[in-house]
Amino acid sequence: MTTLAQSLREKSKPWQWIAVGLGILLIWVFMSLPELHRAAQPTREMVPTREVAGYAPPSTEWKYAPALTASSAVSQDAAKASVPANAGAERKIIRTSSLDMVVQHPAEVTREIAAMAESMGGYLESSNGGGQNATSGTLAIRVPASRFERAQAEIRKLGLRVEAEKVDAQDVTRQYVDQDARIRNLRAEEAGFLLILKQATTVKDMLAVSERLSEVRGQIEQQQAEFNALSKQIEMVSIAISLRTEPEPQVLGLNWRPGYQLKLALHDGLESVATYATTMTAVLFYLPATLLWVGTILFAVIVGYRVLQLGKRWLDAKSLPAAKQ
Repeated sequence: MTTLAQSLREKSKPWQWIAVGLGILLIWVFMSLPELHRAAQPTREMVPTREVAGYAPPSTEWKYAPALTASSAVSQDAAKASVPANAGAERKIIRTSSLDMVVQHPAEVTREIAAMAESMGGYLESSNGGGQNATSGTLAIRVPASRFERAQAEIRKLGLRVEAEKVDAQDVTRQYVDQDARIRNLRAEEAGFLLILKQATTVKDMLAVSERLSEVRGQIEQQQAEFNALSKQIEMVSIAISLRTEPEPQVLGLNWRPGYQLKLALHDGLESVATYATTMTAVLFYLPATLLWVGTILFAVIVGYRVLQLGKRWLDAKSLPAAKQ
C-alpha cells in the first residue's frame, strides 16, 4: 500500500493537483449559486402596485415591484388554495335551538334557566313573561357552543315534559374564511399605503395617499365588525324556550282543578297570616307612641274638667251673696 502511494506521488505533477482543487471549487460555487441569488433578492414584502391618485414612486426604490407583485400573488393564491384543506379540520357552524316545554311555574323556571345560562358563561338575551302567577312565558338565552348539549339537558330537567324541540345548524366556514382573508388583505394594503406615505415627498402626494389610507381603514373597521358578529354567532348558541303550564282539565264542561285550587287557597291563607303578623308587629312598634298620645289626651281632658269645675264653683260663690241681698 505504501509503495502504491509513493508511486502515485512520483508520477503526479503539481499542476494536476491544482486542476483538481479548481474543479472542486467550481462545483462548490455552482451548488451555492441558488442560495446566493435568493440572499441577494430584496426583502420587501408589502409593495402596493396600483397607482394612487397619480402618485408614482421613484423608480430606484420600486424597481423590484413587478417581481414582488407576482410572488405575492402566487403566495396569496397558495394561501387561498390551502384554506379549504385547513378549514375542513374545524368547521364553522352557527347553531340555533328552540324548545316548547310544559312546566309547573313558568316564572320560576325562567329564573332558573337564566341563572343556569350565566353559570355556564352565557347570558339571558330576552324574556317575556306575565309575572309570578303567569301561565306562559318565553325567553331566549345564549350559551357557549362547547356547553350546548349540557345546557339542553339541564333545561329539559326543569320541565314536566318537552312537547317540541328543534335544532338548526348553518355551515358558515366559507364565509368565515373569506372575511378573514379579506381583512388580512386590507391590512396588508394598509401597510403598503403607510410605506408609500413615508416615501411621499410632496403635499399633494401625501394628501392623496392619506385619503386612500382612510378609505382602507374604514373598510377594515366594517369588515372587522362583521367578522366579530359572525364569530360571536359561532361561539355562542342561541336557545329559544317557550314555557306554559299544564292545560286545565274539563270535568262536565267545567274547569275543575282541585289540587290547583287547594294550592291557591293555601297560598292565600299563608298571605293572610303574613299580613296579620306584619300588622301586629307594626302595632307593637307603634304601641309606646300610642300610649303616650292616649295619656296626653286623658291629661288634657282631666285638666279641662278641673278647670270647668273651678269655674263653676267661682261662679256659684259669686252669685250666692247677690241672692241673699
